Amino acid sequence: QVQLVVSGGGSVQPGGALRLPCAAPGSRFGAIAMGWYRQAPGKQRELVATITSGGTTNYADSVKGRFTISRDNAETTVYLQMSSLKPEDTAVYYCQTISGGLIYWGQGTQVTVSS
Repeated sequence: QVQLVVSGGGSVQPGGALRLPCAAPGSRFGAIAMGWYRQAPGKQRELVATITSGGTTNYADSVKGRFTISRDNAETTVYLQMSSLKPEDTAVYYCQTISGGLIYWGQGTQVTVSS
């Protein structure tokens, strides 16, 4: 069982920045890959970024160069640093991992980019 606790989110103007933490207390955090997904109104949930247990990262083309995923194994937390935010980044953001063959999702957090 993996519990994922997401915080952060909120409203920001275009060009602004936000950081989303996702904590996984009590998990074998250092051994599992982590990911961030998002779902905009009326759209399917999509992959934003992933990071392996070894720190290898992968990004959706739409966020490359603007978003950074990182992990702090000591704090069992994965972060999504979002910069140069655009209105099209508006969505509910979810943290996700797979452990023991099961998929775990954190609660979503709303990110709204608007002037």
